[in-house]
Amino acid sequence: MIIRIALQFLILLLPFQVFAQKERITRFEKLGQMSSPFNDIPFRNIGPTVMGGRVVDIEVNPNNTNEFFVAYASGGLWHTQNNGHSLEPIFDHEAVITIGDVAVNWNENTIWIGTGEVNSSRSSYAGVGVYKSTDMGKTWKHRGLEESHHIGKIILHPKNNKIAWVAVLGHLYSTNPQRGIYKTMDGGETWKQTLFINDSTGCVDLQIDPMNSDVLYTCSWTRSRKAWHFNGTGGGTGIHKSVDGGESWQLISTAKSGFPQGDKVGRIGISIFEKDSKIIYALVDNNNNQPDKKEDRVLEQKLSARELLQISKVDFLKLDNQQLNQYLKQNGYPKKYTAELLKKSVQLNEFTAKDIADWKLADADANLFDTPIYGAELYRSNDGGTSWSKTHQGDMGGVVFTYGYYFGTVEVSPTNADRVLIAGYPLLLSEDGGKNFKQIDGENCHPDYHRIWISKKDDKHIIAGNDGGVNITYDLGQHWSKVNSVAVGQFYAIQVDNAVPYNVYGGLQDNGTWMGPSTNTESSAWHQSGEYAYKNIGEGDGMQVQVDTRNNETYYVGYQFGNYYKASKTNKDYLDVKPMHDIGSKPLRFNWQTPIWLSRHNQDVFYIGSNCLHRSLSQGEQLEKLSKDLTQSNKKGNVPYNTLTCIHESPLRFGVLYTGSDDGLIYVKPRWGIHHESYFAGAAFGPMGITNNG
Repeated sequence: MIIRIALQFLILLLPFQVFAQKERITRFEKLGQMSSPFNDIPFRNIGPTVMGGRVVDIEVNPNNTNEFFVAYASGGLWHTQNNGHSLEPIFDHEAVITIGDVAVNWNENTIWIGTGEVNSSRSSYAGVGVYKSTDMGKTWKHRGLEESHHIGKIILHPKNNKIAWVAVLGHLYSTNPQRGIYKTMDGGETWKQTLFINDSTGCVDLQIDPMNSDVLYTCSWTRSRKAWHFNGTGGGTGIHKSVDGGESWQLISTAKSGFPQGDKVGRIGISIFEKDSKIIYALVDNNNNQPDKKEDRVLEQKLSARELLQISKVDFLKLDNQQLNQYLKQNGYPKKYTAELLKKSVQLNEFTAKDIADWKLADADANLFDTPIYGAELYRSNDGGTSWSKTHQGDMGGVVFTYGYYFGTVEVSPTNADRVLIAGYPLLLSEDGGKNFKQIDGENCHPDYHRIWISKKDDKHIIAGNDGGVNITYDLGQHWSKVNSVAVGQFYAIQVDNAVPYNVYGGLQDNGTWMGPSTNTESSAWHQSGEYAYKNIGEGDGMQVQVDTRNNETYYVGYQFGNYYKASKTNKDYLDVKPMHDIGSKPLRFNWQTPIWLSRHNQDVFYIGSNCLHRSLSQGEQLEKLSKDLTQSNKKGNVPYNTLTCIHESPLRFGVLYTGSDDGLIYVKPRWGIHHESYFAGAAFGPMGITNNG
């Protein structure tokens, strides 16, 4: 019976595996013509809004800066005419609401949207091409490029409203030829591909010379993502220039030009100085490794896991105990490990210094930040891209870390060629052409910046978009206001409790975990009292939530890669519930969104999944490994893979457990014990992202 249901499910999914994006649009249009039993059910916005959501573009009316559009990664396009005090959605009824870029012809009341987010992260979703509105968003028409999937930039001709150029990044998880630069001469009715490099290299940025509309620059980017590996660099990455209106292109970031070369060059963003278009800035994600800085660590008396990889047994035993204990504490090793214990174990050959380092290097979350690569680098050209020079000495640590693919925006002031802003994890400002930088985002700002707008009338007036919405400053970052009145956050998971009225819990992309009453009606009235209905109960990328409904007081919450803990609403005590492997043993693997489950039959029983299933019979304490490795793929890469993605217990029978993994396996444990039986080993659910072969 179970197998038959699964096969029927696969048959239903089969059409979704094979139809192209154009068919997706057709089916959506047919869906809109169908009746639904839910049509007459009124919906109420219960929030939350206070944390904002991931912004991918901002377009401001140059004649009235109180009016602008905000595009969200998966929240559609919103319009404000009162400087962000209120926003209205204008792109909620099309086939997708995922956006890569927006372009506006303010004189013609025309808006172009390129769908499919450009940031290439774990939660970046494909679009279906280009949409266009000629009435400021009241109505929309699809304008092709269905197989673009992800669009980096749209540029409109400043004088001819029939001409537009689109930088197409292309598929994220597969190769395709529909990428590069496309040009239309008839308002989007037809398109011509004018730049194609290869089927894994698209274009991520595109700028037009403000003094000569025949001159354009684009940044190509080789990148591909698999469930087990992300490659954000490649030999096709570079800067190209056109001098004939985008009809033909020439690579200008050559070795002779002084720009970084090789297959370790990542995403590039560019900005042209408006008053002298020969001046161009390029922000590049340089993934080449820096020289080892061992001498700096010696001066700081700090150890690193990468240093322990190289150290000999003799030198390890000579390490200062205080220094080693400091390393263990700062890097989250279990408290049972002390310098004395580790030295004794290494002396007895129970494990090695490399094993100690490997324990830390197996931490996927730490590896996002602990990196030897250069990361963000800023280059400047004073001759229209013929030659380039790095603006600063040394590296710009802490700007993009290992995930420069998530950023890539640089903006130069329209009136001051030496005033430059960089969008990264922080927002950086240089007043001397990129020689020195300072962080200018502060109170009321969220990190991870994706778009920067600078006023032409007053370049101290800046609007910045980030993972937490929109921030506005009028004094070059000394003070910021936050535009956060729309419910556009990206929820990974939601949960409810049994309180009266019941509460809703949810973990959001890069916005922690929040809890609020189901009776809430979202409004701005809370600004007066200062009491917002929702409360933040977790940090990081908020993930799954489980609530002990016996008292609706205790909850389990956490962030990426399995970092969960048990907490209480009435006290600040918490208990880490992430299982850890011992030094020298095979590391556990945790999914970005690690699954957890609290038994509905006995809520003392807590489950959490790595590549194995773990269980606690005492509310998260004394975790035990309940299963063998429940994955079997041999795929290797730089992204944690072969991990559990879901856990569920039968609501009818205590102890009957099901697990699902990212390599396409579903296991069932029909009775209480260690044994697991696989019903669907190897079953492939391609369109759902659960597959045995990637």
